[in-house]
Amino acid sequence: MKAVAYTQHGLPITDPRALQDITLPIPDPGPRDLRVQVRAISVNPVDTKVRNGVAVSEPRVLGWDAVGVVDAVGAGVSLFKVGDAVFYAGAIGRAGSNAEYQLVDERIVGHKPASLDDAAAAALPLTAITAWELLFDRLRIPEGGGDGQTLLVIGAAGGVGSILVQLARQLTGLTVIGTASRPATQDWVYGLGAHHVIDHSQPLGDGLQRLGIAAVEHVASLTHTDQHYDQIVAALAPQGQLALIDDPGQLDVMALKRKSLSLHWESMFTRSSFDTPDLQRQHELLERVAALVDAGVLRTTLGEHYGRINAANLRQAHALIESHRARGKLVLEGF
Repeated sequence: MKAVAYTQHGLPITDPRALQDITLPIPDPGPRDLRVQVRAISVNPVDTKVRNGVAVSEPRVLGWDAVGVVDAVGAGVSLFKVGDAVFYAGAIGRAGSNAEYQLVDERIVGHKPASLDDAAAAALPLTAITAWELLFDRLRIPEGGGDGQTLLVIGAAGGVGSILVQLARQLTGLTVIGTASRPATQDWVYGLGAHHVIDHSQPLGDGLQRLGIAAVEHVASLTHTDQHYDQIVAALAPQGQLALIDDPGQLDVMALKRKSLSLHWESMFTRSSFDTPDLQRQHELLERVAALVDAGVLRTTLGEHYGRINAANLRQAHALIESHRARGKLVLEGF
């Protein structure tokens, strides 16, 4: 099968060796596995982080977002059948979706939204799982709850922010404030349903003050948390909550003490990495996301289509991710 892999970590994405077209054997499914014929993928910051930071002794296939059709199933599979159209993010410890065929545990897979084409659906799984878990599992905002409270989403125009803003606006009573620094990304965030948008290249407190908001109860910091940390602590109301997904070098947790602020990490790979008893929750939430998309409540966060799935196009997509200027999700389709 065709695949795209890296064989040496840390190479700049301008180096043709950073991602290469290769050929691999078609894998055989384990007991709970689906073998999926991949039709579309999207690229996430985790792809670039692994490519840059994880050494390999053999070619490693990246990719943690896919849409495809079930080609074969393991003996213990009960949730899907051959021929089903599916979408999923997969597990970080297994071969990724930048290949014609991929194995994935059925418990972290959902049926593809029927109303979306392959490319539009491929934009959703990883970010939808991340945003859903951050909002409902980590911050523990109840569906339909949050009236009178405010959620500040830092980096709202990116992949996770683009679905988090929608979930918070559509499924809770929270006032949603997104941050974005350029007119195009600000318009994007408003289009997703944010009540307000402020510029994170300017002091956050000044932006909130112009809105007449003295403090916020919840912050979802999706990028550059270390740069904004002091401002986040200042903006949070006493007993407020901070949830983050990025990789700051270090955070002074003592700064949270005076206000009794709580800190919540979100990694959508936790359940699959540790085979947690509630692993199938990711299947369930993807099914819910698909139903919400098909009902017109949520929309795809596809930002740009980068063409066919090959090393050259993936290198371009990685380069845009690394520039931190992506709006929505970057999708590739077909081999």
